[in-house]
Amino acid sequence: MCRALLVLCVAPDRPALLALQRAAAGAGWELAGGATSVEEAVELLRGRKPHVLVAFGTMGTDLLERARAERPGIRVVSVGPLPGADAQVASLEGVGEAILGMPPPAGPVRT
Repeated sequence: MCRALLVLCVAPDRPALLALQRAAAGAGWELAGGATSVEEAVELLRGRKPHVLVAFGTMGTDLLERARAERPGIRVVSVGPLPGADAQVASLEGVGEAILGMPPPAGPVRT
């Protein structure tokens, strides 16, 4: 069974989130929503079960730790430095390419 790659975007405010979602949109994956706080992100991690989290802004290591606690196999792309991220890009222009470089989801399909 083929599954679409789900991507969750997290940014500190609505304008930054919209810019990040535009940068993260791609034909090869689905956006699993967006969050402007760590709490919102955790809710979406539980509900949508994304494969990739793209973080932009100053949420930092708290977001990374909570995301990995919720979804241990999640891949993390950060715009700017974020220690522990699987990929880091310098600007929004590199987000799509970084997502494309992530390995595809694997394992059994769970509902």
